[in-house]
This record gives sequence, structure tokens and C-alpha cells, in this order.
Amino acid sequence: MKILVVSQYFYPENFRINDLCYGLNDLGHEVEVLTGKPNYPKGSFYKGYSWYTKQTEIINGIKVYRSNLIPRGNSGGFRLFLNYISFVFFASIKLFFIKQKFDKIFVYAPSPITVGFIGIIASVIFRAKPFLWVHDLWPESLKDAGGITNKIALGLVNLMTKLIYHFYDIILVQSPRFREYLIEQGVSKNKILYYPYYAESFYKVVKPKLKVKSIFPNGLNILFAGNIGVAQSFDTIISAANIVRKKKNNINFIIIGEGRDKQRVIEKISRMSLEKNFKFLGSFPPEKMSDYFACADALLVSLKKSKIFRLTIPGKLQSYLASGKPIIGSVDGVCSDIILKSKSGYASPSENSKMLSTSIIKFSYLTKKEKLKMGENARKYFEKEFERNKLLLKLIDIFKA
Repeated sequence: MKILVVSQYFYPENFRINDLCYGLNDLGHEVEVLTGKPNYPKGSFYKGYSWYTKQTEIINGIKVYRSNLIPRGNSGGFRLFLNYISFVFFASIKLFFIKQKFDKIFVYAPSPITVGFIGIIASVIFRAKPFLWVHDLWPESLKDAGGITNKIALGLVNLMTKLIYHFYDIILVQSPRFREYLIEQGVSKNKILYYPYYAESFYKVVKPKLKVKSIFPNGLNILFAGNIGVAQSFDTIISAANIVRKKKNNINFIIIGEGRDKQRVIEKISRMSLEKNFKFLGSFPPEKMSDYFACADALLVSLKKSKIFRLTIPGKLQSYLASGKPIIGSVDGVCSDIILKSKSGYASPSENSKMLSTSIIKFSYLTKKEKLKMGENARKYFEKEFERNKLLLKLIDIFKA
């Protein structure tokens, strides 16, 4: 099977579509990728890339077509709009210069959903069936995560999104709860298939390394990994840490990651005199994360309270489960359901710092055997629901159906 993958993001940008393309290629399918010039998340072109260079390249045996776009800059609203629209414009033109035939068009659609237009055009040019893999719900995400409240703007985005959905016979969704939202938007339920993220094979159970363990402070270590942004509701974590400190003084919060909210978070921690309870380690390549997870007692996932986050499976959850560690969640909806169903840890409602602190204190009193059992449950659930090879083969079956 010859597959054209359309994605605004691709290596060296760190998105899971990278591994999916490598996996399909390893299974004997010929994969080519149409993507943009890399500029996420820093906002400028990566070293070695510019408007005039790297129009095509080979990455891990995959031919990659690079479309020009306007870099996202400081990720302000207008600059992001230009980034999204410029990719649609230039990538659509790029399609006419690709002299290949494809059997399937696979469109990776986190934000922005506008990438769906490119898949529609590609399906016409190459006379190939298009598949849209939806990871973000527009216009809901613009309202909840982007802070856009203008009803006219949201209405126009809603119409655009419905138009995109109309042209696809198969729409894959990363969460089973996405179905209800798409059906509300007029999408036939027969079009919708649940196809989740998987965790790459380097997320696995490993023995703690002394070099990494030495970085961690003494006491119980709760590790958060990922973006430090408004969506992660760090105020809830900080408030919970303040409550926990008054009851137990040997619980630490290890933070791995970067994000736009990081400086504000650090300043708030300082104002509340919680510096001894938090340790920021910076960011590391995904391939190294299992070594850090192995040295933690539990892994923390948190999200702000919103409709879209109730419906979403955050990508880090699969990574946490794969690493075989207990999970503590300050989350609603499907993410909470998975933690509880898998018996891998505790879940409390989003933005409820008191209940999060209760979960952490409760976890601290568990025996070593009980914590180990939670980790084993996490790994078992991952292997059943989110294992890489199973989901790659499932995608191939979807293409063939």
C-alpha cells in the first residue's frame, strides 16, 4: 500500500505521527509525508531549514515533502492564524508538484483542523481515499483552550469544521468520547472510528538508574511530565502541594517539561514558599523519559476543567501506562475513567486541589506491594488497549476495509 501522510508537523518536531509513519514503513508499506518547515514549538525555523531550503528530504527511509509556511513566532493569535492558513495554502500548491500515485491519504489533525482541506485536495488529485485522524475538537478547543469567545468567529469555524468532515468517509478519533461531539456536529456515526494514540516502544518498564535516581530528592516523588501551560491547571497542583505540605513534609513534585506558563508557575511557588517541594528538571528527549519515570513513585496528570478535556485522552496517559508506574490524576471524563478502570491509581476531579491532595496523601500510605500492583495494572492495561504493534495493524485493517 502506498500512503501519503499529510501533517503540518513532522520530525524534527516531536509528534507521535513520526513514529506511526516509521511503523507503517517498517511493516512494508510505502509512506511519504507532506509537511511544513519545522518551527514548533520555538516559533522559528529549525537550524538547517529556511524558506528556500529542504524542499524534500529522506528521513528514516521516508520521502518528506516540505511545504513553506509562516513560522508561528511567539504563538500569538494572529501569528498562529497565519501559520495555519499559510500551511494550507502552500501545501495545497505543493500537492500539484508531487508526481506520485497513492492508494490512501492519511491526514493527521491535531490543531489546526484546517489541515483537513489539504487531504480533500490530495484525494482529488491522486484519486485516493482520504482518512482524517482527529485529535482536537474545533471550535470547542478554540473556546476552551484558546480563549476565543467571539460568537461570530466560533460560528464560522464551526461551519468550516463541518465542511471538512463532510468530505471524509472515514473519520478516526483519538478518544471514544469524541464520537458524541462529532455526532452533535452532524457527522454520521457510521463515519466515526475510535483509533487512539499509542505510546512509542521506548516507553517501557525499566529499572531505575542510579545516575537519574541521584537527581531526585529524598521522600515520595510525584512526577509531572509534559507541557507547562494553562491547560494543565498548575494552580491546582500548587494548591494541592500546599495542603499536602501541612500534613506530610516529605512529598516532592518533580516537573519535567517546558511551557508558556512555566515562569508564572515558578513565581507562584516562590510566593507560597513551596520551593523545597518542587524540583524543575527541564526537558529531555522522549527516548529518555522512561528512565525518569522509573525513579518516580507516581506519575501526575492534570487538566483544567472544560468540556473538551472531559472528552480527550491526553497523550501522556499512554506513556505513563506503558511505563508501568502508578498514576495520580486531577482530571475529568475519559482520562479519569481509564485511570480508575485500569486500577492504576487515583483520580480526582479537575481543579479540585483538596481532592488531589487527598489522593496524594492516600497514595503515600500505600505499601510498596500495593504501589507495585498499581504499576503492573497500568502496564497490563496499556498492552491491552494502547500497544504499538496492535494499533499499527488495526490502522492497516482500517485502510483495507
